[in-house]
Amino acid sequence: MEDITVNELKERLDKQEKFVFIDVREEYEYEDDNLDAWNIPLAEVPEKLSELETYKDEEIVIHCRSGARSGNAKQFLESKGFTKVRNVLGGILAYRALEEEED
Repeated sequence: MEDITVNELKERLDKQEKFVFIDVREEYEYEDDNLDAWNIPLAEVPEKLSELETYKDEEIVIHCRSGARSGNAKQFLESKGFTKVRNVLGGILAYRALEEEED
């Protein structure tokens, strides 16, 4: 599935749209700054597959700091049969930059 831009993500969060939102950064990164996503560090994604199976056919949006780890998580989930996984391009860095532009 196509990746998602931070502009589109912000619009969807502002509208409180429903989708599975996962942050694959480490816990300490999440504690410093987060967007209220479900925190599953990248290394733990394989362990959480059974929990994620429930959402296999739902839209899943994954983000990290810059988009690299979330891109890896997207590829992994797609290899396990998840069909609607989207990576946030630029990650939380791009999201926060967008918010600064809007201020």
